[in-house]
Amino acid sequence: MHYALDENYFRGYEWWLMKEAKKRNPNITLMGLPWSFPGWLGKGFNWPYVNLQLTAYYVVSWIVGAKYYHDLDIDYIGAFRLLVLQIWNERTFDSDYIKVLRRMLNYQGLQQVKIIASDNLWEPIAASMLLDPELLKVIDVIGAHYPGTHTVKDARLTEKKLWSSEDFSTLNNDVGAGCWARVLNQNYINGYMTSTIAWNLVASYYEQLPYGRCGLMTAQEPWSGHYVVESPIWISAHTTQFTQPGWYYLKTVGHLEKGGSYVALTDGLGNLTIIIETMSHKQSKCIRPFLPYFNVSRQYATFILKGSFSEIPGLQVWYTKLGKPSERFLFKQLDSLWLPDGSDSFTLELQADELFTLTTLTAGTKGSYPVPPRSQPFPRIYKDDFNVDYPFFTEAPNFADQTGVFEYFTNMEDPGEHRFTLRQVLNQRPITWAADAYNTISVIGDYKWSNVTIKCDVYIETPQTGGVFIAGRVNKGGILIRSARGVFFWIFANGTYRVTGDLAGWMIYALGQADIRAKKWYTLTLTIKGHFSSGMLNGKPLWTNVPVNFPKNGWAAIGTHFFEFAQFDNFYVEAMG
Repeated sequence: MHYALDENYFRGYEWWLMKEAKKRNPNITLMGLPWSFPGWLGKGFNWPYVNLQLTAYYVVSWIVGAKYYHDLDIDYIGAFRLLVLQIWNERTFDSDYIKVLRRMLNYQGLQQVKIIASDNLWEPIAASMLLDPELLKVIDVIGAHYPGTHTVKDARLTEKKLWSSEDFSTLNNDVGAGCWARVLNQNYINGYMTSTIAWNLVASYYEQLPYGRCGLMTAQEPWSGHYVVESPIWISAHTTQFTQPGWYYLKTVGHLEKGGSYVALTDGLGNLTIIIETMSHKQSKCIRPFLPYFNVSRQYATFILKGSFSEIPGLQVWYTKLGKPSERFLFKQLDSLWLPDGSDSFTLELQADELFTLTTLTAGTKGSYPVPPRSQPFPRIYKDDFNVDYPFFTEAPNFADQTGVFEYFTNMEDPGEHRFTLRQVLNQRPITWAADAYNTISVIGDYKWSNVTIKCDVYIETPQTGGVFIAGRVNKGGILIRSARGVFFWIFANGTYRVTGDLAGWMIYALGQADIRAKKWYTLTLTIKGHFSSGMLNGKPLWTNVPVNFPKNGWAAIGTHFFEFAQFDNFYVEAMG
């Protein structure tokens, strides 16, 4: 909802992603977590709790719309189908808001939707729940981010489900895989957490943005189709292929004598899955928090099956070994482990950086996939006229919005050349999660680009105060976008232009007057070569030979002076190196 009365349930990729996930696993759990909120909810403040009912209405509308427009079963709880609703990512919670949200969900017939809080630290949410019986009642799950496998006493005293509702966010090499293997086991052993959620699912964003390749797998080249099924995917399989939501941990879980850990889970119907990890300190450091040193060495571990499990004749064995390429295996099925008649125990030899799954389930499989297309750099010459009548997604390919929202737009006022454009559609700064910029910006291209020509038709919609830019060598994004450097070529509706070395506009390289006003199309051209840059307006030089010493490389970009409506068309970039 970009604006107060604006409900559009087809923006972004998330609807598509949820439906594709449901195709593969109809019982998958769907969760919603606001990282930011529309600015209009704050009524002038960077705070979503100014009007509790209004914010709750906004969130509940999203849930109702998911069902109505996409037939996503998130309003129905069957065996495992539910939507778990979260409050605000890693920011302050408001106890009264959580209660209002619960009441509004119930009023809408959404009693099955569960609430998780507070997606930050264990405290103060746990203590607040112990002191407030109503808050304790309405929160179903306490979720903490990057808990380091540990919880706190107050959280356990609530007797609520405990989740690591965001974890991992570590480079998806074998060290990241070791981190993931260790926390998947030890979040329960040390902290009684029954769910661990990785941020993020797939690294499908430019690698030089913050947290590059911090997904379970990598697919960051839509122009080539190249992707990599990274080792954390197979680490996940050790748990997810042999358990399901609704299974429960046995009490016999713990740490191994010479390092590592083991968990055991059952479905209560006789099936058993045991997961053993021996990740070394060096091989399993997560991005956060600090990991105290520990030692892992070769050992023998004996497991004894008791009670009904003593009748199990054998277990399937799946194995991963991380580390040296010559010794490396990912999710390999070994020979089954058969227990002789009368025997209820087995012994394993364990080395460092190994992962075993032993299970009664026989459905495990290491899926195959076609050889991906080869990796290729972003095309040196790239253009987009945005002439898409019925776009499948609202955003244009390869553009990565860092602040603001750039959407395909049908310009009814211009039936000619600019009927289909790309439009920045936010007219108010959102209630932000990070310290976002006060400008809007979308980056595109190859971060290694140095010498480039960028050309784009631009249209300022706001008289007097409006402004737009094209840019090259943009060196930062994400949570660092406010301090982005580059070469920014601005034009303003008040008849001026400016060249700056930063997005914030503090480093002014050149400025002057130009024949520019709102509600008219202009063509901007920016050329950066070596230590100099120049700009053209409608094909005529406006400024030349402006020195550029930093940065040496970066993305191309488009954007606006503040959160304002503006349009872009016929984008073209050519990189010379």
